[in-house]
Amino acid sequence: QVQLVESGGGLVQPGGSLRLSCAASRTIFSIYAMNWYRQAPGRQRELVATITSAGTANYAEFVKGRFTISRDNAKNTVYLQMNSLKPEDTAVYYCNAIYTTTAAVTYDYWGQGTQVTVSS
Repeated sequence: QVQLVESGGGLVQPGGSLRLSCAASRTIFSIYAMNWYRQAPGRQRELVATITSAGTANYAEFVKGRFTISRDNAKNTVYLQMNSLKPEDTAVYYCNAIYTTTAAVTYDYWGQGTQVTVSS
């Protein structure tokens, strides 16, 4: 079992920045691919960014050039640096850890979410 705890959300003005953190409870954190998702009211949850266990990052088109995902395996933590925030970035942001074994068993864990509100 892996517990994930997000932090860093809040209220920010358009054009501002926030840094989200997601701390994992287990030291085998490094083997998991880590993802950030978000869900706005009335909308489906969508993938924002992902980082593999090797550190390769990928982004949804709507955040490319503005958001940066990173991980610190020594601290069992993944980050999402969000710059140039827009009102449409308002959502609950969720951290996700996923790992599939060679026997095709998938371990999939979610945090409780942290609210990000972009408003003037």
